[in-house]
Amino acid sequence: MTRTATILSTLLVGIGATSAIADIPPRPENLVFAPLTFEPPKASDYRFVLKDGTPVYMAPSAEFPLVTISFTFKGGSYLDDAATTGLTGMMASLMRSGGTATLKPAELDEQLDFLATRISVAASDTSVSASMNCLKSNLDESFRLFMDIVRNPGFDQARLDVLKGEAVEGMKQRNDNADGILGREWANLLYGEDHFESRDITAMSLQEITPERMRAQHARIFHPANLIVSVSGDFDKAQMIARLENAFAGWTKGEPIPDPPAPTATMKPGVYYVQKDIPQGKVVIGMRSIKRDDPDFFPMLVLNDILGGGGFTSRIMQSVRSNEGLAYSANSRFDPNVWYPGDFRAGFQSKSPTVALAIKLIDDEFNRIRREPVSSEELATAKASFVETFPQNFSSKDSMLRLFVSDEWTKRPDGYWTTFREKINSVSPEDIQRVAQKYLDPSQMAILVVGDWTPIYEGNERASMKNFFDGNATQIPLRDPMTLVPIKNPAK
Repeated sequence: MTRTATILSTLLVGIGATSAIADIPPRPENLVFAPLTFEPPKASDYRFVLKDGTPVYMAPSAEFPLVTISFTFKGGSYLDDAATTGLTGMMASLMRSGGTATLKPAELDEQLDFLATRISVAASDTSVSASMNCLKSNLDESFRLFMDIVRNPGFDQARLDVLKGEAVEGMKQRNDNADGILGREWANLLYGEDHFESRDITAMSLQEITPERMRAQHARIFHPANLIVSVSGDFDKAQMIARLENAFAGWTKGEPIPDPPAPTATMKPGVYYVQKDIPQGKVVIGMRSIKRDDPDFFPMLVLNDILGGGGFTSRIMQSVRSNEGLAYSANSRFDPNVWYPGDFRAGFQSKSPTVALAIKLIDDEFNRIRREPVSSEELATAKASFVETFPQNFSSKDSMLRLFVSDEWTKRPDGYWTTFREKINSVSPEDIQRVAQKYLDPSQMAILVVGDWTPIYEGNERASMKNFFDGNATQIPLRDPMTLVPIKNPAK
């Protein structure tokens, strides 16, 4: 290139750059983007049914030479009775670590390590899942071991003793962390102490967990009538169907597991506290809310984002942290349940003398959103946060299939994902004010505090706990960490 051509090229580039700079708006909020185009996948396109009726979701992908197979069984810790609380969770853990009927635990570990195969079994409140991730090259051998674990767990006594020892050490530390105390007592207030959401393993229930009881629980949960399968990764569909059909041959179907029971207790509004000598009080404010499939779900979802779920743009965060500096984080959560109403709550932690003030500020935000329509800017920001992040629900084949499995187990209404953004965008300021007035009445809420009660109650010149429920408060005794029985004569 000649010198003249080089100069001319440089001038043209500079003119182009100047033109591009001129097209950039002066402020970020003035940027204009093309509308996001994304159509959610349909579960029916990925759903197959085995000869025995077991649903299977499959999403092949040759991106990596890996295969993931997941079995999701209905039935979690809600199947434990009070005397054997913790049984299902420990059963799931021991299925992986406790060997099989033909392989000792160390032998199973060695074979899985040699194959570089990862197998896990875990229980939640409402389901038990078993998952395998392996190389495509050793799929058959890995799957054979996986099915051996799922169908013929060994429940080795020595490994169970190790798990029990770990559980005991964990129980000893229960009262060390105020967050654990807060979560435990909040569940008790919401659902009552006799509901499975409020129960936790104790030294007494641990003694009742035996290999024999694990085998009985395993037989109850692990069978094809209670199973949905998902498969993602590098595999052939027809071959996978044949592999599953062969593995399920002779696997007897048991009785379908019933839905989780609804709580019978009713939450009583008021102030509750647990005395703990710490410099900051940890607080939850809230009440029971609605079911997941309630018609008010979408207005409540948007309301929560505006009120406290939207991070730094939310009202509670701005009021408690940004404006007053009372807490590092302050937020709200909306957790609807599938089978019975869940809860709506706000939470924070603050220095003892400012706890009451932070509660008052949150109380003010509850009342403001009930009294005044939200602004068009707030509403647009909240809607955009849901609409623009919507594709993340389907960010990977594995996460997409997990979503489809969960939807089938919980009987989510047809068309939910195809109409999700439309229903978000249809929420109006009037909708939000209506559900706020219906569900966010501070006089019907419970306030739970874990901290040093005397300075918290006294507060400061701007607010004290006397501002709430006429200054009345109920002390919840600290519980013995091993038995969860209230400790007599707790420290004031």
